[in-house]
Amino acid sequence: MATIGGHAVVIGGSMGGLVAARVLARRYERVTVLDRDSLPGSAEDRKGVPQSGHAHALLISGRMKLEELFPGLTHELIGGGAVPFDPGSDLLFHQMGAHRARFTSGKLGISLSRAFLEHTVRSRVRELPNVEIRDRTAVGGLTARAARVTGVQTDAGDTLPTDLVVDATGRRAGRTDRWLESLGWEAPETVTVKIDVGYTTRLLHRPPGDRLRDGALLYLLATVPPADKRAAAVFAVEGNRWVVTLGGWHRAHTPVDPDGFREFAARLPSPHIAELIDRAEPVEAGDARKFTYPQARRRYFEKLRRPVGGYVALGDAICSFNPLYGQGMTVATLEAEALGRTLDRYRSASSAMARSYYRAAAQVIATPWQMATGGDFMYPETDGPRPFGVGLINRYVKRVMLASHVSADAHRVMLDMQHLLVPPSAILHPGTVVRSLWAAGRSPAA
Repeated sequence: MATIGGHAVVIGGSMGGLVAARVLARRYERVTVLDRDSLPGSAEDRKGVPQSGHAHALLISGRMKLEELFPGLTHELIGGGAVPFDPGSDLLFHQMGAHRARFTSGKLGISLSRAFLEHTVRSRVRELPNVEIRDRTAVGGLTARAARVTGVQTDAGDTLPTDLVVDATGRRAGRTDRWLESLGWEAPETVTVKIDVGYTTRLLHRPPGDRLRDGALLYLLATVPPADKRAAAVFAVEGNRWVVTLGGWHRAHTPVDPDGFREFAARLPSPHIAELIDRAEPVEAGDARKFTYPQARRRYFEKLRRPVGGYVALGDAICSFNPLYGQGMTVATLEAEALGRTLDRYRSASSAMARSYYRAAAQVIATPWQMATGGDFMYPETDGPRPFGVGLINRYVKRVMLASHVSADAHRVMLDMQHLLVPPSAILHPGTVVRSLWAAGRSPAA
């Protein structure tokens, strides 16, 4: 592929930044990734990703797209210990008062820690001959000329001339708003949804071949809203470990001490997690860690009258979701792919390219944002702009969830939506509506 420009700079070396670097490496002569963290040489959690040590989900659509960008990645991850699973049969989902009906979906998921995935992808990116990753390098501002960004200034006083800057700084993107405003450009409209999510995670030893009750490799639990705000996840991951994450919305948070953690699990409406905690040994005594997430946030770059040339945002810098839904890494990957397609069409990092990219990114974001905020607004304590018709939609979605307890077809539709394999409109297909409304009455939780 002919190059589009000489140099692109990615600010932020987390998953979104790494995937962006892979996309840009096919289109620019050189790509530099800057991260202010000290990046580890192995699969270790790091300060710049405070949620790294908790349960993470790589959605199937994200795994498939990463495989296209990094051929052989799935095989490499499984070879390194990632746990392959069928999301219809190996993942047991307790939702709306009962378990979803299990079935063989034929789809491949992989369960692994965020640190292992990021380390493996970072190693792949480091191998690219035209990509340089610089850690311990903080960015202090941008340079501009003729209504476009032309360079990146580091705190050390260096200036890196560039044809394109990709802002993958995550939720710290307020800094780039100030940089852009100091150069005379407007910041995007921002919407926040207060969710007050918090959770605690412990790592447990997993003997080879060990499974949860009923043979599950992964377990998800969401209690019945609005009265009960708890959620839980158990994932088998590399290193013969179980990752157990317990928490919830609006102060339904989990204690960090072992007794409080165990008591929280014992009160859940299913015994699977409490049984595992009672029989499995912790990887390290006192290794529990807590993470809080006060609000989800979306920045509407697509509404800017004239986006800045030579600059685009990506990943959490555009939209940061409620982490309980596990959408962030997949959405960032799909946005990076959209950036590549848009650059190919415009052949430059112009303002027009940025506008087109932000519209494409908004289409990527629309489905997971609708799903996440729809779930968040099942709780009256959630505060923020309420999506139009969310009450009616939530009432119908609850019926489909009840139907999924007895209907593999209803479960399949929910699974495909949650993994971003189909749009939310799939749930409104006439056949799905009829079958779901009929099956919901047969749910043991009805």
